[in-house]
Amino acid sequence: MPKVLVSDKLSETAVQIFRDNGIEVDFEPNLGKDKDALLARIGEYDGLAIRSATKATEKILEAATNLKVIGRAGIGVDNVDLKAASRKGVIVMNTPFGNSITTAEHAIAMMFAVARQIPEANASTHAGKWEKSRFMGVELTYKTLGLIGSGNIGSIVAKRALGLEMKVVAYDPFLSEERAAELGVTKVELDELVAQADFITLHVPKTDKTAGMISAEIIAKMKDGVRIINCARGGLVDEEALAAALKSGKVAGAAFDVFAVEPATDSPLFNLPNVVVTPHLGAATTEAQENVAIQVAEQISDFLLNGAVTNAINMPSITAEEAPILGPFVKLASHLGAFVGQLTEEAIQSISITYDGKVSEMNTKAIGSAAIAGVLQAQNPEVNMVSAPVLAEERGIKVSSTTQGKTGVFDSYIKLTVKTDKMERSVAGTVFSDGKPRFIQIKGINIDAEVGRHMLYTTNRDMPGIIGKLGEVMANNGMNIANFTLGRSEVGANAIALLYLDEQISDAAVADLKATELFDQIRPLEFDVN
Repeated sequence: MPKVLVSDKLSETAVQIFRDNGIEVDFEPNLGKDKDALLARIGEYDGLAIRSATKATEKILEAATNLKVIGRAGIGVDNVDLKAASRKGVIVMNTPFGNSITTAEHAIAMMFAVARQIPEANASTHAGKWEKSRFMGVELTYKTLGLIGSGNIGSIVAKRALGLEMKVVAYDPFLSEERAAELGVTKVELDELVAQADFITLHVPKTDKTAGMISAEIIAKMKDGVRIINCARGGLVDEEALAAALKSGKVAGAAFDVFAVEPATDSPLFNLPNVVVTPHLGAATTEAQENVAIQVAEQISDFLLNGAVTNAINMPSITAEEAPILGPFVKLASHLGAFVGQLTEEAIQSISITYDGKVSEMNTKAIGSAAIAGVLQAQNPEVNMVSAPVLAEERGIKVSSTTQGKTGVFDSYIKLTVKTDKMERSVAGTVFSDGKPRFIQIKGINIDAEVGRHMLYTTNRDMPGIIGKLGEVMANNGMNIANFTLGRSEVGANAIALLYLDEQISDAAVADLKATELFDQIRPLEFDVN
């Protein structure tokens, strides 16, 4: 039975989801704040469900010997060391949709607040003042909203803004013209957006490309009197530059829910006129907190019980519906990688994968991760689908893939090619109707080989007597052959043999084969067929 630790405050409904799914769960909502206690106990668990209080550091992950998945009830995963998790092979999931409406509504609320100076007017009135002339606001109707980021939250903001009869222009490199038309927004470049917008709202993640994207240079290009709203991530806006623009009057107001450093006890934006600030409340509604808690419990359960990967940050997602169909091809890719990896002793320069036929329409990212893992596991058995792409990148291995329609007799096949500075080696395989992976080509030679746990691969010049000699040596050493496959490029040229054995071939049998001097290569191979 899988075991999950809930180390932050999640709803009882979410905890009950684990129990209803037959998963053992320890609900310790304050454990995440005690680093030493968490470090001592994390090794017991297959899954970890958190909010923001728990810090899944490299040290914690190193101690998490059984951990397979971390689920963050919320969008941001700043409290998880993603690189360390990926190297460890731990899937990190978030819940990007559970608080989308709440966060979008907060952005709209902040826009109203800064347009009408509501917080300052509220404070003034509570103080017994009656300063009607001081708090002259602006309408939102017919104003232009500049939307930076048109993903899930951004698109909800756009719909709400259009309902307020605002004109919406959007900057998002991934926004297609078709999607823009569907949303009712105009797609523009960033310079165009800042030149047109009366209000600007940000809805992008913080990455190397987006960090500091609203700089002093960009602010200088904005329309005078613009108002800026950030309910996305801290650090997207240069706070010092914005504070200077607010003081000069270039920017008429700002509303921020997120800051470069959080908790934010100090900021250049604090105590400036017409700056509305809130303590990262974007997802802080009862509905959103319940939604993300339930969603993370369902995602972790689905992964631990069914292998479904949903909203993963560091691995391609695999739906519960996909898993049974994808599974045999993931296993095939792993076998292809393992075959090449066990034969390759030099440093690998590149891995290329070709998906032919129906498999090209499947989730090739997940399949590719399995292939890379298979290659690297020959040197490091702890590598898995999560850690493999990271390790390949760290080693400078170039990974590429190609998809194509059906070109041969098989409805689907996968071909894996590995290059080193000394050689290029390729192997191809398919999945038969019984769901079992098969090798169909090695070094360009067509074969039909079942994959077994213990196998022997040999190469030689095509000549009489090879079959007999292989059989004789196996028999003399008490090795039973379950399956025997041969192939050759042409008469008298390169030939290969794959033997599926009932047990791992002995050193004595390998030595006897070498003594014949008939074989160019003799390589025992092992495959995980479970």
